[in-house]
Amino acid sequence: EAALGGFTLLEVSGHKFDFQQDLAEGAVLECAKNWEFIVFQHLQRRLVEQAPRLLRHPLKLVPFPLQQNLMEALLGRVFREAIEEGEFAFLAGKWLKVEVSDLGLCWFISEREGKLVVARKCEHADVCFSGNSQDLVLIAGRREDPDSLFFQRRLKIEGDTELGLEVKNLMDSLDLDGLGLMKYPLMDLATFIERARETHVPTAATMS
Repeated sequence: EAALGGFTLLEVSGHKFDFQQDLAEGAVLECAKNWEFIVFQHLQRRLVEQAPRLLRHPLKLVPFPLQQNLMEALLGRVFREAIEEGEFAFLAGKWLKVEVSDLGLCWFISEREGKLVVARKCEHADVCFSGNSQDLVLIAGRREDPDSLFFQRRLKIEGDTELGLEVKNLMDSLDLDGLGLMKYPLMDLATFIERARETHVPTAATMS
């Protein structure tokens, strides 16, 4: 803390606050609120940054049969209408690899007898979709557009490009209502990630 030109300069963790030496009533409270907000922003951003590293190992310990049952149930729900209308028929006899790069997870998905099936591995993946967990949550929560992420190279499509574009276009048919009550935690998580990424930490110049 230091006096400067009739103001008191308070610097905490690189963030500076200027106050008149004769503090008006409530100024200290306002400073505390500002500092609380900055700390919250830092924690929010750090949590989003560190979550994949913390979750990577525990998620790998989940038995594949459990992953398979959960994935097939979720896919059946969120793409129910598209599946019923036969829009996934192009995946029959072909395999889509979905890779969550920062979690070290991947699944192989195909269409069989009007149902999306999930496998641990396959002889040959016709197309591969890969992205980090946060971007995939943002897509699922309708906070990001697959096309935007594709052109920013945050969503990668490798292999049969035509097949990949068909899959990407079908992402728009994702029905969050099919998740039931799970829809709301997903949307909240997507919002949390979005806000953490947009966090603007005030600089000394903006605070003085």
